[in-house]
Amino acid sequence: MRKLNRVLLTGLLLALALTLALPTTAQGPKGGIILEASFGGDPATFNPLLCTETGCARLIGLMMPGTIGVDPEIAAPARVGENPRVRGALVKDWQISEDGTVYTLTFRDDYFWTDGTPVTAFDYKFAWDAIVSGQTDTNLGYVQDVIASVEAPDATTAVVTLHEPDCNALLYIGYIQVIPSHLFSNDFTQFNDNPWNFEPTVTAGPFTFGQMRSGELVSLLANPNYVDAELGYVNSEGFIYKNVPDATVMVEQFLAGEVNLLDSPAVNRRSDIRAAAETGAVQVYAYPGNAWDYMTYNLANPANPQPGLDENGNEIVQEPHPIFGDVRVRQALAHAVDLEAIIDGAVFGEGTAMASTVIPASWAFDETLEPYPYDPAKATEMLAEAGWVDTDNDGVLEAQGALYAEDGTEFRFTLYTNEGNTRRAAVGTIIQDELSQIGVAVDFQTIDWNTMLDIMYAQTYDAIILGWRQGYPDDPDFTQIFSIQSDVPGSGDNTGSYHNQRVVDLMREARRVPGCGLEDRAAIYAEYQRIVKEDQPYMFLYAIDGMYAASSKVEGWNPYPSNMFWNVDAWSVMP
Repeated sequence: MRKLNRVLLTGLLLALALTLALPTTAQGPKGGIILEASFGGDPATFNPLLCTETGCARLIGLMMPGTIGVDPEIAAPARVGENPRVRGALVKDWQISEDGTVYTLTFRDDYFWTDGTPVTAFDYKFAWDAIVSGQTDTNLGYVQDVIASVEAPDATTAVVTLHEPDCNALLYIGYIQVIPSHLFSNDFTQFNDNPWNFEPTVTAGPFTFGQMRSGELVSLLANPNYVDAELGYVNSEGFIYKNVPDATVMVEQFLAGEVNLLDSPAVNRRSDIRAAAETGAVQVYAYPGNAWDYMTYNLANPANPQPGLDENGNEIVQEPHPIFGDVRVRQALAHAVDLEAIIDGAVFGEGTAMASTVIPASWAFDETLEPYPYDPAKATEMLAEAGWVDTDNDGVLEAQGALYAEDGTEFRFTLYTNEGNTRRAAVGTIIQDELSQIGVAVDFQTIDWNTMLDIMYAQTYDAIILGWRQGYPDDPDFTQIFSIQSDVPGSGDNTGSYHNQRVVDLMREARRVPGCGLEDRAAIYAEYQRIVKEDQPYMFLYAIDGMYAASSKVEGWNPYPSNMFWNVDAWSVMP
C-alpha cells in the first residue's frame, strides 16, 4: 500500500503541476510544484556513489543530506549551526589532530531516513567501504589519494585518517556521501544492482522519491519530516525534473510557464529571459560562471582501452592514439580553432576563452596565461612537422612519418556531443568547419546522452565535446580527472588516459601548503595550468557566464553563485 500511495500521489502532483494551481493556507506549507526542465536524458542511477552526471546529481542533492556543511555566501565548508545558511549536512563539528592527518567528525543524532532508521556515522563508513572495495562502479576512487582510512567507533563519530595533511581534506571528506546502508548487503558485488539505486524509496533530504517516467520526468515529494527545513516544514508540494528535447525547448517552456526554473539557460535565449525579467514575469540571477566546455581527446588507442594501473598498482604503458597521442598534433589543432568565433557564434558572447582547466572565477586562475592564438597557417606548419601532409591533394592530410600513425593514414576522427544541446552542437559544427580548412576531416555526431557517456567511459572514442562544473566549494584540483588512478575503463573520469606525473605532483603540492594560504597555493596552480596548457589533453574552449532564472511565482528563491538550491525547502510556487 505504501508504494501504491506514493504512485497515486505522484500522479496527482503531475496533474497539479500542469496547472500550477495548488491551494494555499495562512500557516504551514504554501504548496506549489517546482518544475525544472532537463535535456540530459533519464538519470542512470540515484546512488551518490555511482552518479557521474549533473541530472542524477541534481536529484540526489534534493533527496539526500550532504556530509560537510557549506556556507553559500562564502562558498566554504562550515559547521552546522554557525549561521542559518548552513543546513542540510550531517556533520555538526570536527576536530583536527595536531599533525593535521586525523579528522574526528561528530555526526548529528537528529537525522533519520524516511523509514525511521537513524542516519549515522555507520552509513558514512559503509559508503567508504563501498568505494575502496574495488567491486563497485563508483568514480570516487580518487578520494583514496587523500584519505587513508575511515572508522566509525560509534553512531555519531567517524574518524578519517589522511595519508598526509591536505588543504582540501574537508572537500574530500564531503565527497563521500551516505546511503542507507541497512538496505544494502556487505557483499559489494551486489552493490551496483541494488534496487535502491534506481528507485530510492528511502531518503533523508527535503524531498522523497516519487517516480521516474522514462523519457518524461522524475518527480519528488516534499519530505514532511525533513529536520533542517528553514520554516519547520518543506514549503512546496514537490519537485519535478522534466525531460525536454533540447535547450531551446527548455527556454520556450519556461517563458510559457510550463516550467518555472532554469539552470544555465541556452545562451542564445538569455536576452529573451532578461526581457521577461524587465516585465516582472521572471526573476534572473547572473554570476561569474563555474561551468566550462571543452573538447577532450582520447590519448590512448580507442581500439584497446587499458586501465592506468594493473591490479598490483603498477603503471600500464598505454598504446597511444594514432593521431592524438602526439602532443604536437593537439597543440596544432589549438591554433586551428578560433575561440572568439566560437564564443560569438555558439555562446552569443556569454563566455570567456580558457587556456587551461581553471575557470576565470576561481581564486587559483592565472590571469597571465593566454589561450593559443588562432593561426591556421601555424597549425598547418606544425602538423607538417608532426608528419601530417596532404600528399595526394584531396584536401585531407595523410600520415607521412607521423609518430604513431602508419604512413598513408588519413587525418580523420569522430567527434561526439550530446544531442539536444544546441550550444555544443554549434561548437562542434564550427570546429568541424575550421579543421576542414587545414585538411582535417571530422565526422561530427550528436548522440543520445547515456550512449555518449557509455562510449566516453569505455574509452572507445576519438574526441568528445562536453563540459565540467568547477568544484563547489571552489576547488581547482583536478586529481579526479587527471590522476592515473582515475584511468579506469568503464568508470574512471580520466577517460582520455592523460598521464603526467608532474601535473599530479603539483596538484598534491598545492593541497599540502603549510597554512593553506590561497596566494601560496595559487602560485603552484599557476605552474600546473601552464603545463596542462602545453600538454593539451583537452582543447580548452570557454567558461560560460552563469545564469539562473525562476518564474516570479516562485517565492523564497534566493540563489548564490553556483548554489541555487541552498534554501529550496523554503520555496513555494504561487498559483
